Amino acid sequence: MQDSIVIRGAREHNLKNISLSLPRDKVIVITGLSGSGKSTLAFDTLYAEGQRRYVESLSSYARQFLGLMNKPDVDAIEGLSPAISIEQKTTSKNPRSTVGTVTEIYDYLRLLFARVGTPYCPVHGIPIQKKTPAAIADQLVVDYPDSDLVILAPLIRQKKGTYEKLVAELNKEGYRRVRIDGEIRRTDEPASLERYKKHDIEIVIDRVSTSDRSRISEAVEAALAKGDGLIIVLVGTEEKIYSSKMSCPECDITFEELQPRMFSFNSPFGACESCSGLGYREEIDPALVIPDRSLSIAEGALRPYRNTIDGWRIRQIATVAREGGFDLMTPLKDLTEAQLSLILYGSEKKLTFTYTSKSHDATMQYKGYFEGVIPQLERLYGQTQSEYRRREIEQYMRFTPCPSCGGRRLKDKILSVRIQGKNIIDVTDLSIKDAKHFFETLSLDDTQMRIAHQVIKEIMSRLTFLDDVGLSYLTLSRSAGTLSGGEAQRIRLATQIGSNLMGVLYILDEPSIGLHQRNNYLLIRTLYHLRDIGNTLVVVEHDEETIRSADYVVDMGPGAGIHGGHVVSQGTPAEIEADPASLTGRYLSGELSIPVPKKRRKPSGHIVIRGAREHNLKNIDVSIPLGVLAVVTGVSGSGKSTLVYDILYRQMMRRLYNSKEAPGDHDAIVVPDEVDKVIMIDQSPIGKTPRSNPATYIKVFDDIRALFAMTTESKVRGYKQGRFSFNVRGGRCEACQGDGLIKIEMNFLPDVYVPCEECKGKRFNKETLEVTYKGKNIAAVLDMTVEEALSFFENILSIRRKLQMLYDVGLGYIKLGQPSTTLSGGEAQRIKLTKELAKRATGNTIYLLDEPTTGLHFHDVKKLLDVLDRLVRKGNSVIIIEHNLDVIKTADHLIDLGPEGGTDGGGIVAEGTPEDVAACTTSYTGEFLRRVLPHD
Repeated sequence: MQDSIVIRGAREHNLKNISLSLPRDKVIVITGLSGSGKSTLAFDTLYAEGQRRYVESLSSYARQFLGLMNKPDVDAIEGLSPAISIEQKTTSKNPRSTVGTVTEIYDYLRLLFARVGTPYCPVHGIPIQKKTPAAIADQLVVDYPDSDLVILAPLIRQKKGTYEKLVAELNKEGYRRVRIDGEIRRTDEPASLERYKKHDIEIVIDRVSTSDRSRISEAVEAALAKGDGLIIVLVGTEEKIYSSKMSCPECDITFEELQPRMFSFNSPFGACESCSGLGYREEIDPALVIPDRSLSIAEGALRPYRNTIDGWRIRQIATVAREGGFDLMTPLKDLTEAQLSLILYGSEKKLTFTYTSKSHDATMQYKGYFEGVIPQLERLYGQTQSEYRRREIEQYMRFTPCPSCGGRRLKDKILSVRIQGKNIIDVTDLSIKDAKHFFETLSLDDTQMRIAHQVIKEIMSRLTFLDDVGLSYLTLSRSAGTLSGGEAQRIRLATQIGSNLMGVLYILDEPSIGLHQRNNYLLIRTLYHLRDIGNTLVVVEHDEETIRSADYVVDMGPGAGIHGGHVVSQGTPAEIEADPASLTGRYLSGELSIPVPKKRRKPSGHIVIRGAREHNLKNIDVSIPLGVLAVVTGVSGSGKSTLVYDILYRQMMRRLYNSKEAPGDHDAIVVPDEVDKVIMIDQSPIGKTPRSNPATYIKVFDDIRALFAMTTESKVRGYKQGRFSFNVRGGRCEACQGDGLIKIEMNFLPDVYVPCEECKGKRFNKETLEVTYKGKNIAAVLDMTVEEALSFFENILSIRRKLQMLYDVGLGYIKLGQPSTTLSGGEAQRIKLTKELAKRATGNTIYLLDEPTTGLHFHDVKKLLDVLDRLVRKGNSVIIIEHNLDVIKTADHLIDLGPEGGTDGGGIVAEGTPEDVAACTTSYTGEFLRRVLPHD
């Protein structure tokens, strides 16, 4: 077997025809500047080719379902294994996806509860008992004296198929009637059912009177035998299920045999019927309909009716007000609950409404009911076909826990199945640390343990890994869409550990994101475990500890974009450190470093948060300094995001912009009056389609289009700014609709994208491209790098200012028209930062950043800190959630939360300057800070 992966002539994106050899069954770290070609080498070359070869091995029929698999631009790759990529972008935003479902722990929990769970009566709380056929017959005689019954045996329940053969076979067996989807039919008539629709099919065993006890007993026995212990009894229109297996002796609540699908909130068998298993409902919130109760209706207290003061709606309200004993000038805070309810929820009493038509100068009257503002909005939301109208009404809606299941997603009967006093949702609501303890101390009898042993082993292996990589604070019910990139990636690693595959090439994208230094060695140990069972790991990473722990390092560079794409250095970490050509090596050796500021800035004021207790925060009071660079630190799950995002950001958004998102639980926030803006710069991508690019995102393309519209040629032809947009008709190439590419469908082969023959990939039509500025047309400008465009537009202040910002944050190499889908995470975040820098600063803005060093090399972090320093020097406040020690050591003020994650976190461990925190012996952050701060 080949002992290395050999890459020859890799030219994808900015790679400069590179060739290299990577050892197999080792941990290989690819590092280098942001944009130097690391992700291109790892994901767009190695992974893309591994995936393509796997797909090529499938039949042409199978390939048509797997989408486009382009061959990367590389001469040859030898020794390649099947590849699995674990990226940051793969987190599901589906509200049904949770930590439990992603790690498959919930699948095992469903199996465990179905096999060893004890059902209890939801009403009486007593264990469910089985019933014999004789007991069921006796019950029917008692419940329905002198009644005619239809005894049915269920065969098919909510399954897809046509079932023509099944009905024909039942006819051969002597059964004359079946009930299909609620309709009784003869078995000698052909059954024509929709193949892809779910059906219910029951055999009609007998039609019998309860006066004939022996016949009932026979029918029940026959139905139980055919229906696998389950029968359905029809009495007129009433329908009741009986089971020979499980029912409550007190109230006759009957359970069918427990199946794993009954514990799934994605299945109609288990999901709460009110919310379909989501656990919440979107409802009109009275607080959003009336945000300010100090106003009267005439002053616009009812937000949905603000623009209809003279209209029919407001005249209706006036009539209702007269009926309720108040008028439109009464502040709503002075109304009684009954009067307020009259406006919001309407009246059952008929009222006489009067309306004067201005156009016809006529008065009309009619009698009717006032339905109320909230029922009216709900009705309109359900009826309207207008997306605009729906968005308008959604302003007054908020997600609230489902009133039926209380946010627990499952039916009451399913929630009454317990193991050691806990139902399945109780278990998923435990943190991973507490869930581990629950299964370690689980007490089952010998029979149950024999059944559950393997299932518990699988659950424990996954819980142990999640605990090991610093995710002990997460709950299994946590929505996957709320996870950070690093959390999601480590969770996907957990599922791979569970699979125990060998001979696989794993490609990871910065798995250390969001991980405190204390948890780093556990992650590295996990990577070694995957290596030791016979896998190769290629890790794109900037973390110093991970680089030093690697078996082999590839340093890309020397610059970024067109200045990168070369292998600067490769070898062991020690060899990289000794190589003077390697920028990474120079940082590892200490020759280059990010300096600690000689002097820490003093705050100009403070934001004080009192009684913060959302999630795991322990009712803490926090003072956040303004006018400085403040960093919130702490181990993963200590409460950093809860404090900064859920409480501070949401409260500021509500205060400054009237946001409808409710802040996390706290007593009060005291904010100085001069603070006039808050901006969150998070890790999400800047766009989801190739049409989105850096120039459109930072709005510099608007200025460029305006400039082209001002040229003499444009004025002669009558071209406006819109002519130079590839998103609208007029100037774009209509053959490709401004995409520059044409998709050729190949049926059972992958689709092929070819440059548009009409515009040759330039996106615009011939007439538009004839308009030039300084000899360049609009397509040529979009093809320029930021560095080239900065020189080209040096005399146009509005354009130069925005491009200078991109250049200053180290993005001089990216092209103005580069599709946003090809940008790395670090590039996307710095483009967002540029957009904010380009705005005219008030000097009283609060910038909130969530791990801005994601995807950044040591050298890029240095540039980022210079940019943040510029923001602070203008008088703004920068508050960062960060684990990177280079950022932490340069901060003016630290707030260290912890001491641990989850329920053991949420307190303030230390605060003050980095030196103050380093002096705190109970702070994990302080322990690592002491290693990087200069010693006196």
